[in-house]
Amino acid sequence: MDAHLEKLWNALEKIDDHVVTVRAWGGKLAGVLTAGGRLLACGNGGSAAEAQHLTAELVGRFRDDRRPYAAIPLHADGSSLTAIANDFGPEEMYARQVRAHGRPGDVLLCLSTSGGSPNVLAAARAAQELGIVSWSMTGPAPNPLADLCDEAVAVPAEETATVQEVHLAMIHLLCDALEDAL
Repeated sequence: MDAHLEKLWNALEKIDDHVVTVRAWGGKLAGVLTAGGRLLACGNGGSAAEAQHLTAELVGRFRDDRRPYAAIPLHADGSSLTAIANDFGPEEMYARQVRAHGRPGDVLLCLSTSGGSPNVLAAARAAQELGIVSWSMTGPAPNPLADLCDEAVAVPAEETATVQEVHLAMIHLLCDALEDAL
């Protein structure tokens, strides 16, 4: 087997116990979204791409044709992002948007391969302040983001690419669970 695929295979075997958590998230998120709440998602680099992939599945569709749900990738509004980073610093670029868009009962999903990104940690703290549920998908635990969020899925893999690939599988699992709950 190719070395890259072997790392992915090994990581997937180690996260099987997280399936229950992610499926539970899908059920909870279905309840939030059908009640008019929203999902906010954030991450940097590849994790931002994963956050946007998730929100696209919710606003569009994953498997089944259904109504669209409110899901916002916090990195996607370039004007707000650059203005906030310029005026308040890069650590506030997600937290300020959580404060603007988030309401108690909403969900914030934070993605970070390191689990230590300052702007993602600030977003999770803002969610706590507002009564917003926070979940994280990270690389190996322990890490500050997994400790800060209400619940976490930590992928025990050292390579960023492997962590991101597992995060995508977990995102698809979350969408599948959400649609099953609907």
